[in-house]
Amino acid sequence: MSSKVLIARHGNRFDFVYPQWFNTAVRRYDPPLSEDGIIQSSELAERLKCENIDHIIASPFLRTIQTAHPVAQLLNLPIKLEAGLGEWHNPDWMTEKPQIHPRKELDYIYDYIDWSYTSQIIPIYPETEAMVLERMEKVTQLLIKQFSGNLLLIGHGISVLGIIRSLLKNNIDIKASLCSLTILVNNGHYWQLELEADTSHLTNSQKKSFFIKE
Repeated sequence: MSSKVLIARHGNRFDFVYPQWFNTAVRRYDPPLSEDGIIQSSELAERLKCENIDHIIASPFLRTIQTAHPVAQLLNLPIKLEAGLGEWHNPDWMTEKPQIHPRKELDYIYDYIDWSYTSQIIPIYPETEAMVLERMEKVTQLLIKQFSGNLLLIGHGISVLGIIRSLLKNNIDIKASLCSLTILVNNGHYWQLELEADTSHLTNSQKKSFFIKE
């Protein structure tokens, strides 16, 4: 059983800064980080270097991989890609199931990805809010049972909310800012919230909420 779960939302998105990118993108629902999002991911890595992280598990979207990569480099840990932590397949945001970057386009750049890991849950399209929160509940419980030690989970706004609710067993409402950090600790009997959506490690913090667009 995991002893600590650290949850980070991805850094700022390229299409948040350049909305016109969406109109010509090949994978319009899988944008990269923006320039300041890349800086945020490096600042997150510096914040996490003393947290004794044992496993890094990230959503397979490009922005979460790019957020995880500086952490993996700094800590020399592999990144496990878990589709269950992935974006909310919200039909109000997406006209079809989102296409993500394939392995052949990621291999040479993101060499810390552990391709031997197999996702435990695969999202379906379309998804209601109830469905995505149920997905987050299931994947959270699977991950904390499978991996011991301290877990870093990197996902989206809905991921942060769903993981927290799953561990605290209540309907707490937390709106995680971009590249924010939340920490929950297992005291042996139940999980406690130690740090909530903190952005003090960032020089440039955005306040977009997940329900606007993840």
